[in-house]
Amino acid sequence: MNIPNQITMFRIFLIPVFMLFMLVPFNWGDVSFLGATIPTGHLIGAIIFIVASITDFIDGYYARKYNLVTNMGKFLDPLADKLLVSAALIILVQLGSAPAWVVILIISREFAVTGLRLILANEGEVVAANQLGKIKMWTQIIAVSSLLLGNVFFEMFHIPFDMIMLYVCLFFTVWSGFDYFYLNRKVLLDSK
Repeated sequence: MNIPNQITMFRIFLIPVFMLFMLVPFNWGDVSFLGATIPTGHLIGAIIFIVASITDFIDGYYARKYNLVTNMGKFLDPLADKLLVSAALIILVQLGSAPAWVVILIISREFAVTGLRLILANEGEVVAANQLGKIKMWTQIIAVSSLLLGNVFFEMFHIPFDMIMLYVCLFFTVWSGFDYFYLNRKVLLDSK
């Protein structure tokens, strides 16, 4: 359990903490800033989500820089990302901030890619996320953060940046899913 993997485990630990602040009605009032008004508990939850998301960059950077890339990290890192983003998206549907059909497509892609990763692991291959997968992840983080923060910065100009980013995220999520299956089609077609 090297440092990058410990950081990834910390990200997984933050998920229920994030959920607690997003789902429990603490009644601490609202916070208004830069055109957005959100409950204080949701602001804390959004900050936790952003901190957890930043750890994704930190653990990957640290693992590559110090040659600490492990199969465990290749498995845990994308799993932590999927758990974090899926939890946030489901919460956003519950809060009425994201359309369910978009979230269903995004989470379905995550399940499909996870299933493919299991098939690849059974074949002895552990595949790290490619560049398109990383773009997908960052568009998800930006979209979810914008939605959690009530479209801060853009709400005062009546620009639906949060929803625009959600659809950009959907595009990259679907594209990267197709790409992942296309690149690994030989394993799927040859498996018995």
